[in-house]
This record gives sequence, C-alpha cells and structure tokens, in this order.
Amino acid sequence: MGIVKEFKEFAMRGNVVDLAIGVIIGGAFGGIVSSMVDDIITPALLKPALDAIGAKDLDKLIIPGTAIKYGNFLSKVISFMTIAFVLFLIIKGMNAAKKKEAALPTAPLPPSNEEVLLTEIRDLLKK
Repeated sequence: MGIVKEFKEFAMRGNVVDLAIGVIIGGAFGGIVSSMVDDIITPALLKPALDAIGAKDLDKLIIPGTAIKYGNFLSKVISFMTIAFVLFLIIKGMNAAKKKEAALPTAPLPPSNEEVLLTEIRDLLKK
C-alpha cells in the first residue's frame, strides 16, 4: 500500500494538477488558434495568390509527373508562420497589459506598529 500512497501524494501535488490544467486549456486554445488560421486567416491571405496563379486549392498544386504535393507543404508553412505571428501578437498584448498594471502606482503601506511607537518616542524625546 506504500506505493499507492506515494503515487496519490505525487498526483495531487499542485504542480502536477497545474500542469494538467495547462495542457487541457492549451489543447483547447490550440484548436481555437488552428481553426482561426485554417478557416479565416489562411484563406484570406491565399485567395488572392491562388487566383493570381490560376489555382483553386493548394491541395491541387503538385509537380507534374510526380506525387509531390508542394501545395500541402506551402499550406503548412503558411499556417505555421501565421500561428507564430498570432501568438506573438497575443503575448505582446499580454506583456503590454502587465507593464501597464505594474506601472500603476501603489498606495504606500501604513507604518507598522513598531514604527508608530518609535515615531512617538522620538517626538516625546524632542520635547
């Protein structure tokens, strides 16, 4: 029974639970970002380029006479670059918000009881 107790203590540590929550939320967020890139941004960026070369879909771009689908590769590269840029903008916005939050002046802490007593003693000694 010792190993079960050890495992329970390990699994219930704050770090393990925090990591599990981060992975779950990260997976959900990854789905949102991927959908935004695949369904909104990439088509908006690629439509003019595909129209210019006379292609309707990246999947149809292949090297003639081979099975090399360079269109899929281009699509994945563009998706990666777009996701990286979107995440950069999100992190930049979060950092800017943190800087504004940190820049706000905080009210000075009231003096401790010891400081108040010392101040009173000093003032009495001056008199």
